[in-house]
Amino acid sequence: MELEAALRAAAGRGGGNEGVERVLAPYIEENKAIFKFDPADEEKRKKLCEGILNILENDTKTSCQVACLEALRILSRDKKVLVPVTTKSNMKILLKLAKLDTTEDPLEEVSEYPVIVEALKCLCNIVFNSAVAQKLSLELNLAAKLCNLLKKCKDQKFVDDIKCFDLRLLFLLSLLHTDIRSQLRHELQGVQVLTQALENSLNVIWTDEYKAAEDHDRSPLSLQETDCAIEALKALFNVTLDSWNVHSKNESHQFRYMAAILRHCLLIMGPTEDKTEELHSNAVNLLSNVPVSCLDVLISPSSEEETNLKYNGMNMDAIQVLLDFMEKRIDKGTSYRESLTPVLSLLTECCRVHRDIRKFLKAQVLPPLRDVTNRPEVGTTVRNKLVRLMTHVDLGVKQLAAEFLFVLCKERVDSLLKYTGYGNAAGLLAARGLLAGGRGDHWYSDDEDTDTEEYKSAKPNINLITGHVEEPMPNPMDEMTEEQKEYEAMKLVNMLDKLSRDEFIKPMGVRPDGSMAPLAETVSQYQINEPESSESD
Repeated sequence: MELEAALRAAAGRGGGNEGVERVLAPYIEENKAIFKFDPADEEKRKKLCEGILNILENDTKTSCQVACLEALRILSRDKKVLVPVTTKSNMKILLKLAKLDTTEDPLEEVSEYPVIVEALKCLCNIVFNSAVAQKLSLELNLAAKLCNLLKKCKDQKFVDDIKCFDLRLLFLLSLLHTDIRSQLRHELQGVQVLTQALENSLNVIWTDEYKAAEDHDRSPLSLQETDCAIEALKALFNVTLDSWNVHSKNESHQFRYMAAILRHCLLIMGPTEDKTEELHSNAVNLLSNVPVSCLDVLISPSSEEETNLKYNGMNMDAIQVLLDFMEKRIDKGTSYRESLTPVLSLLTECCRVHRDIRKFLKAQVLPPLRDVTNRPEVGTTVRNKLVRLMTHVDLGVKQLAAEFLFVLCKERVDSLLKYTGYGNAAGLLAARGLLAGGRGDHWYSDDEDTDTEEYKSAKPNINLITGHVEEPMPNPMDEMTEEQKEYEAMKLVNMLDKLSRDEFIKPMGVRPDGSMAPLAETVSQYQINEPESSESD
């Protein structure tokens, strides 16, 4: 059995470095794709971990170190065998092999790079699977060492793998340990270090303070560049959580600089369609952490030849990418809360604060109405898709979709109802206390929407509940006698009364301020108000 042979080799009965390599190679090949292990061999795997770390503690040749680390990486996928690994002394062995124990030595020996990469991979697995390792990481100041290694990678060639796993380990540490996240943000200048790593991965060339050069003929990023950028974006997301309030000029500059890099990120492609979507998805997530006041750099003054997507002289390429990304996520039809809500929330906040972005997106999502023969939720346009989401089963998704459309309508109830119908908008209006009409709390410019001639002519015939022109329906009461009408009316009253008494439904009314309340309460309020109004007359 390969495990038995590996144990003998790790125990020093394998004939030196060559023997260890020779014996570990079949074990590595047999288990390279294994993530679930046989519980019966748990103790043997623990002993193998100990034996491998004993070998690594001594000066062995590079190829033997790589083989040992590959085997340890496989073993570290199993949480139950990490007890002998997660000691301070053994963690220090791995830090030394990953070149994390020195601050001055540059990365010069290319032959050592495979050892560094494998050691970093082991550390990623160990930190992910062990709470003890996460605590030791704080004691050993691992985050600071990783930032230092990242700086060494800046001007070195052939270090993309080192950089990628360095960033992945920073991501895991900032995800799993809140103290390390705080340390990165406040002590280690993590935002600046990670932003620099992202910028280097994307090969950004600046033409102005917050404007990167755009090359529409540029070749896609390589797989390694894309992976490095994705890891940097994920780590930055953790480090910049709760960054909505910018308190200093320096912080504002840092977030604008980051937003400019993210704009560039949205406009470039990865090696495959899936990698491009993953890259853009992580860019969207990070943009959601950037203070909305700093997102004006997503648009910039545009020259004539630069783009066809302009509004009011501003380049809207990045906003169009975000809109296309949102529509693609809607079309997928699954995992809306995880995949769709970040971009919906981002676009909503951008529209709320930046007028040019709102007006550009209004023209794209809610163009002037011409055909009102179909319900607002029926069709393939972005508007139709968003209106359908207004009645989605997931409360968070339906609220965000409705809020986005409401902001595009400058939070005016009459404008929203025109595009969605009262039935689709009722949930939002009830939550905002706007069932009686009016507008939201946010201030917008006073420019008015203009209705098309087609809409004006159809408006008198539009059903306000459904939001479209309905075909005339025969009235079922036309052929009833007065006695039959009275009978059906009383039957309906009795049914509603029974549902109400059994508490299947709760009759509600609208207060004078537009909010919902139990029917008895709203009726009494109107009765109190009536005598006052008659006396004033």
